[in-house]
Amino acid sequence: MPESESEPKGKEKPKKRKRFARTKRTLAIFFGLLAIFVLVVVVSGWRAFGKAADGDRRAAMEASPQWADGVFENPDPLWNDATGMFTGLFRRSDFTTPTSPLPVVEPEPSAFAVPPPSGLRITWLGHSTMLIELDGKVFLTDPVWGEKTSPLTWLGPSRWYPPPIGLDELPDIDAVLISHDHYDHLDYPTIEAIAAWDTTFVVPLGVGAHLVYWGVPEERIVTVDWWDRHAFGETVELVSVPSRHASGRQVFDQNATLWTGYALMGTSHKVYFSGDTGLFDGMREIGERLGPFDVTMIEVGAYDRAWPDWHLGPENAVDAHQWVKGDVMIPIHWGLFDLANHGWTEPVERSVAAAREAGVTLLTPKPGQSVEPEVTRVLDQWWPEVPWQTAEQDPIETTRVHR
Repeated sequence: MPESESEPKGKEKPKKRKRFARTKRTLAIFFGLLAIFVLVVVVSGWRAFGKAADGDRRAAMEASPQWADGVFENPDPLWNDATGMFTGLFRRSDFTTPTSPLPVVEPEPSAFAVPPPSGLRITWLGHSTMLIELDGKVFLTDPVWGEKTSPLTWLGPSRWYPPPIGLDELPDIDAVLISHDHYDHLDYPTIEAIAAWDTTFVVPLGVGAHLVYWGVPEERIVTVDWWDRHAFGETVELVSVPSRHASGRQVFDQNATLWTGYALMGTSHKVYFSGDTGLFDGMREIGERLGPFDVTMIEVGAYDRAWPDWHLGPENAVDAHQWVKGDVMIPIHWGLFDLANHGWTEPVERSVAAAREAGVTLLTPKPGQSVEPEVTRVLDQWWPEVPWQTAEQDPIETTRVHR
C-alpha cells in the first residue's frame, strides 16, 4: 500500500516540470512578439515622434512661468479616474463612428479668391482644422490632412472622410497656428507637406523643435508662451491664451511642450480658438482681457467622465463660450475621428441642447462648409439621428472650477 501511494506522487513532478516549461515557452514567445511589435512601432513612427527641444529653445521653456520640475504644468492639475477609464470600455457607445457617408462640402478654391464681404469667414475642415479669414488675413489652425491620428500609417484612429479641400487648393495662408503636439492637432505628414510654404508657423513653447526636424525653416517659426502677442501687419494681432490640457507624442515626452489657445484680434473682428482644454477659471480672465469675441471655436468632443479635465465636453464648452464673452459659437473637435467612448453625434447634440438652454447662438457647419457669422445665424441639422446620452445621463464634472 505505501508503495502504490508513492508512485503517483513521483509521476506528478515530471508533469509539473512540463507544465512549467510550457508556460515559460509561452511567456517567452509572448514577450518576444511584444518586443518585435514595439521595435516595429518605434522604427515606423520614429520620425513622426518628433524631436525634443534643446539649446535656446529649451532655455526659453525653462524660463516660462508654466515650467516646473522639468515639465509644463497646468495651474489646475488634471484629475483622472483610472478605474473609470477601464470600466468606460464596457459602456462604450455602439455608435462611435458613422455608418453612412457624411454630407461633406468640397469648397471651390476660387471662392477664397474674393475676401468675405463681412470681413470674417470661417471654414470648418473637420475636427480642429479651421480656415479663418479675418480682416484681410488668413489663418489655418491645427491642420490635419493625414489619414490617422497616430505616428503610424497602419495603426490608429482613421478619418471618416477625405479632406474637403486639397492643401494645394487653399488660399495663401498668413499663418499656421498649432495649439499643441498631440497627433490629432500636430500631424506629421501634413507639416512635412507644407514645410516649404511661404508662411508663418505659430507654436507654443517647445513645439518648434518638431517642426524644424520635419523641414520647416527656423526663421518661419514664431514661438509663444501664454499671453504673448504677435502682429500680422497692421490689421491682426495674435494672442496666445492659457488652456488646461497636456502634451506628448510618446511615452517619455509627456508635458515636455506647452499647449495653448489663440485669440485673433482684427481691426473689425475678434475670434477665439480654444485648442484642446478643460474648463478652468482662467477663461474668465481671457474674456475680461480680450473679449468680447465675434466668434468662438470651442472643442466639444472626445470627453469622458473618467477624465473630465482634459477636454471640455459640450455643456462646459457652452459655459466657456460665455466666460470668454463670445457672441456666436462654432463647435469643433468632433465629426472626424473616433477618440472617445461616446456616440459620434453626441457632442453636437448636447452642444445644441446646452446652447438652447443658455440662449447661445450656435453655428454647426458641415465639414468643408464656410460661414460668415454676421450673415448666417442659423444652420440646419445635417447629421443623422443617432442614439446619444444626455448631460443628465452622463455628466462631465470638471474639477477645481468655481461656478
